[in-house]
Amino acid sequence: MAKIDLNCDLGESFGAYSIGMDAEVIPLISSCNIACGYHASDPLVMQKTIALAGEAGIGIGAHPGYPDLMGFGRRNLNVSPAEAAAYVTYQLGALYAFAKSAGLKIQHVKPHGALYNMAGKDYTLALAIAKAVKAFDPSLILLGLSGSESVRAAQDIGLPAAREVFADRAYMPDGSLMPRTLEGAVIHDENEAIRRVVRMVKEHKVTASDGTDIEIVPDSICVHGDNIKALTFVTQIRSALEAEGIQIAPLSDIV
Repeated sequence: MAKIDLNCDLGESFGAYSIGMDAEVIPLISSCNIACGYHASDPLVMQKTIALAGEAGIGIGAHPGYPDLMGFGRRNLNVSPAEAAAYVTYQLGALYAFAKSAGLKIQHVKPHGALYNMAGKDYTLALAIAKAVKAFDPSLILLGLSGSESVRAAQDIGLPAAREVFADRAYMPDGSLMPRTLEGAVIHDENEAIRRVVRMVKEHKVTASDGTDIEIVPDSICVHGDNIKALTFVTQIRSALEAEGIQIAPLSDIV
């Protein structure tokens, strides 16, 4: 039976601000990516999200981003590879502390937002991040965009890597995600998202913004937790995949 991981970016509330439907989404996914305090989250939110993930028995991932709370980590920052690597290490350490305190382990690392997208195209940046993850724990899985430099960098240094595709994002012809500044970058129609996901998993293809089909190989499917339809997307995508005979499993069972 084919297996696929279903992940969601969570733990993105902070202080008095509540973002996402973490408690409702967590039982429906197999892995989660928990914000580590730079683009979102705070110590209490990290602690609570770790506890929810532990209760559900799903894979726990660190979701480090740029130090840009105002921009939700989605603005490109001009930092050196060494700085980016240090940012990742710092945030990994924060989430690790809460996981260890709860008797849980971190399964994977998925960079967030601009850091994820920039590393997907910049091999030097991707390599710095991969090396930082490997130095912290060489058993961690680096989750990166399918076909990206992030996946290539991890593979080059012997770090486990998983290929990610997106249920609710449009693709450019080169396989990168369409910038959020462009119309149609985020998919809000759950039926369209389901069709795209099933095709990506079964045929390894997706239709890009120019109408052409591009090759895409998934180990994990992401639904953004801050999408207003996140719960609907996760519920219906999971049901559609299971109806196709595809098992939902955490990354540790796939990579």
